[in-house]
Amino acid sequence: MTTCRLVPIGHAAHVADGPVLEIKPAYREGLFGLDAFRWIVVHWFAHRADRRDGAQLLLPAPYRGAPDRLGVFATRSPLRPNPLCVTVAALLSVDIAAGTLRLGWLDCEEGTPILDIKPYQPSFDRVEHPEPPAWCAAWPRSVEASGDFDWASVFPD
Repeated sequence: MTTCRLVPIGHAAHVADGPVLEIKPAYREGLFGLDAFRWIVVHWFAHRADRRDGAQLLLPAPYRGAPDRLGVFATRSPLRPNPLCVTVAALLSVDIAAGTLRLGWLDCEEGTPILDIKPYQPSFDRVEHPEPPAWCAAWPRSVEASGDFDWASVFPD
């Protein structure tokens, strides 16, 4: 079996004016040219995910209207064999010297290890007709629309 070794390039921080990625000095040169993009894909490690019992592969009704059970790979749960997560975020500014990327939104906690950053590129990352299952077809069709959506209506009490 192959062993994987992931090295964080930085961490997430939440400051007064919003979320920031703080990139380690050794990786800051890799930020050159990123400021030309409006959106980025952030890969992060859910280091605080509860993994006491190992990964739970079959989850009971994680969303309203979904089947009674879903496999973890059919969800966005951080409770998985490898708690790797991804977020598409608006890139507001890049300060290469300071190693900071200011974002419009980020769904991870303070101190979360950042594993990678990629520019969002519609020709690779956008699916024009994604065809989600019927139980989540009414969810927002974009990150922008997600901000106004009542996500509390999606999750069981």
